[in-house]
Formats: sequence, C-alpha cells, structure tokens
Amino acid sequence: MSNKHEKSGPVSRRSFLRRGGAIAGGAAASSLLAAPAVMGQSPMVLKMQTSWPASDIWQTMAQQYVDRVEAMSGGRIKIDLLPAGAVVGAFQVMDGVSDGVIDIAHSVSAYWYGKNKAASLFGTGPVFGGDPTNMLAWFYQGGGRELYRELTQDQMGLNVVGLMAFPMPAQPFGWFKDPIGGVDDIKGMKYRTVGLAADLLQSMGMSVAQLPGGEIVPAMERGVIDAFEFNNPSSDMRFGAQDVAKNYYLGSYHQASEAFEFLFNRDMIETLDEDLRAILEHGVEAVSTYNTAYALDNYSADLQKLREAGVTVHKTPDDILSAQLTAWSDMIATLEEDPFIKKVMDSQRDWVKRTVYYELMDKPDYALAYEHFFPGELKL
Repeated sequence: MSNKHEKSGPVSRRSFLRRGGAIAGGAAASSLLAAPAVMGQSPMVLKMQTSWPASDIWQTMAQQYVDRVEAMSGGRIKIDLLPAGAVVGAFQVMDGVSDGVIDIAHSVSAYWYGKNKAASLFGTGPVFGGDPTNMLAWFYQGGGRELYRELTQDQMGLNVVGLMAFPMPAQPFGWFKDPIGGVDDIKGMKYRTVGLAADLLQSMGMSVAQLPGGEIVPAMERGVIDAFEFNNPSSDMRFGAQDVAKNYYLGSYHQASEAFEFLFNRDMIETLDEDLRAILEHGVEAVSTYNTAYALDNYSADLQKLREAGVTVHKTPDDILSAQLTAWSDMIATLEEDPFIKKVMDSQRDWVKRTVYYELMDKPDYALAYEHFFPGELKL
C-alpha cells in the first residue's frame, strides 16, 4: 500500500501497525514507558460504506456490526459508517474497496454480477431447494468461501476479502398495482430486480430494470417501472412502496436466498495484527445472528403495519413459481457453459442434495402446527 492511505488525526492502519512495532521495540529499552504509550495509542479508523440509504433498516443492521467490532476491539478499531453514495455509488462499492477508496463495504453480491455473473450465485441463484440458512452454511462449510475467494481474487484480480452474513428470508415477488394470477399477467411488465433474477424474469416475459433501492419508488411514480421488488417489508415500507402499489406478493424463487456481503480491502485486512483481523472477521459471524433476530422482529411487525394500512398480502401464485423453476433450469444449462459457474453450481448441488434431504426429512410441518394454535390466521 502506498502512503496515500495514511491519514492525519486518528491513526491509519499502516501507521497503527508501524507505531505498534515501535512501541514493542521501545518496551525492550524501557518497559516503564511502554505501557503508557500503548494505553495512549489512538484508534485505527476504517471507512465503511454500504449500498443502502441512511434511512433503510439495513443501514441500522450495518451499524450493529460497527458496534460489535468497536466493543470487541476495546476501541482500538473505529469504523466510520457511511450510506450509499457518500464516497461511491451503491453498485460501485466492490470497486471502491478493491481500489482502497473505502476500507469495508456492506452490500450484496448480486449488485456486481454485471462484472461476472458467477457473483450472483453467492446471493441470488437457483439455490436448488436450499433455504437461506442452508446456503449460508454452504458458504462456510460447503466450500463457498474458497470459491468466492477464487472468483474475486484469482479470476477477477480484485483486491478484496469477502464474507457473507445474515441469511435473508426469501424475497417477496414484490409490489403490483393490480392482482396477478399467473405468468400471463406479468408478461410485458416493466419490473425492478437485480442479479441473475433479472435474467430469469426477463426470460419469463418481463422487461427488467436494475435500480438501487432509493430509486425504486420515484421510478414507479414516473412510470419507468410497473412493478418491483426490493427485499423485505421493513425496507419496502420505509421507502414508501405502499404509496405506489397495494398488492404485495410474498414467497418467490427469483431470489429465494441471499446474504449480506462484507467486503474488506485485502491490503488492509492482511496487514492487521491477528487479533484485530479476527475481530473484523468473527464480528461478521456475530452480527449475522443479531441481524437475523432483528430482522424477524422488524419484518414481521412492519408486514402487519402494511396490512393495517390497506396493503393486501398474497402468496405468489403457483403458476408463477412453477414457471420460475422451469426458467431456472433453462438458465442453468446456459450458465454452466462457463466452467467456473459450473464448478460453483456443482458444489451447491452436492451440498444441497445431502443437507436438504436431512432437513426435509427431519423438519415437521410447521404450518400445520401454526394452524393448530392460531386457526384461520393464514387465510389472508
């Protein structure tokens, strides 16, 4: 790394490490002075940008990571958390981290699939029957993390280290002005989504635009799009989805599994002391658990608020779900012409075939239990 990354004021990552070494050397000469020097050391300040507007619930969830890192490091690491657009655009955080313009990003891998479609397989892919928790487990236990490293570092030459966190609930099919009953009702619609889901729904007859979250409702108001999805009831409600459409369709295969993507500048994270690097990395695992609990609480409460505000909540029609699976199968055949994409999909299939068999055989019918204790509640 060059001296352009040095910061005045709070200590930069390189000067932090360099001063740490000087303190250690000084301890050999004068142990009486070393301890006060360490105690007085300024924190290392890292710049972290998200792909979310400042008002979005996901910005709050990114802050939960910042809080944990600062607490676990005893204040030795401070993170300056910024919203989308503060330094780079919402879809440009990968380049920002790789170039060292920002140190950390909080985003989703589907946002940069235009660079390489394999990126979407780590967030928005066919999933083969694995739910979000299962696919996040694939990342950490099934070989996904090494494949992601191979994609970003070896194939694309990016200067990043990436980790995934928070198994997002399956994304709603989204917001529509009028009810839809099947595939014929969505053909020709101008629709917003991202990643491979854009290719999927394009193949089903929709006209797809990829937009950051903050641009969705204005595009709907101007007639640029006819329908859209973003991700969850809390985010959707905060940017005013209910003001431009009243039919909300949940449960879809277009983005049945996704996770937050934490991107770290490789030079930065690989020059840290081992304990500080461990805090940054294991902090991702820690906040994943908290994000999951926080999302379940907020998403469910906000869905109830949307219903009370006059939004009609639907399940996505079976005709559309079946067509999505068929479209995924057709896409897979084409995607796997790329050897690396086939390598990733083979890994995912092997994992899902074994692990989901266990899950499905072991899992009772929770809907049956819910209906038993809350009869009639599921009749929307």
